[in-house]
Amino acid sequence: MNAMTTPRRALVIIDVQQQYFDGLLEIQYPPHTESLPKIVQAVDAAAAAGIPVVAVQHSSGSGAPVFDPDSPEFELHPEIAGRASADWKHLTKSYGSVFAGTDLAEWLREREVDTVTLVGYMTNNCVLASAVEAEYAGFAIEVLSDATGAIHLTNDAGSADARTVHETLMALLNSNWAAVIDTSGWVAAVEAGTAVAGSDLGSSAAAGAERNRAS
Repeated sequence: MNAMTTPRRALVIIDVQQQYFDGLLEIQYPPHTESLPKIVQAVDAAAAAGIPVVAVQHSSGSGAPVFDPDSPEFELHPEIAGRASADWKHLTKSYGSVFAGTDLAEWLREREVDTVTLVGYMTNNCVLASAVEAEYAGFAIEVLSDATGAIHLTNDAGSADARTVHETLMALLNSNWAAVIDTSGWVAAVEAGTAVAGSDLGSSAAAGAERNRAS
């Protein structure tokens, strides 16, 4: 998309469900006490600008230990549910990506959307998967760094705290898959009708090599 072209945006709210506000999957960084208000800020800005909004909920099926559609944890957080309007698109997904197994791409194309802004949870799962699949689907992606969040991870392959996970994935996404910006910057871009500039793999690699030499 040309930098001078006004983006035709949609805001996709990924899985801002009660499951992420307590218990095993509670968002750790940025903490949900900080990221949720940023998500709300983005939702309010989208409404003011007439940007289409999509609210996504993840389901693992009835009886599942997490994301059980019959459980209270499946429900959208009240701050999001209370802002929903008849114009919003609501969808349920069963994969990490918001595009996989849903009609979202078709719905966006019908509205001539070319740029999808992602907020919500988790950075290390559904935000990442959605940003990557968007390349094949043909959409530019924006990710709001302070309106998303990650959890601590440890497994046989290694370990990383939530801040490391989140900040590393923001840098990775901005190097190729998405334009990463904070919510205030995004709101300003929306109001100005301008695109958000991300980096690219070559520039990121060059800057990374220089930083490594300097250290």
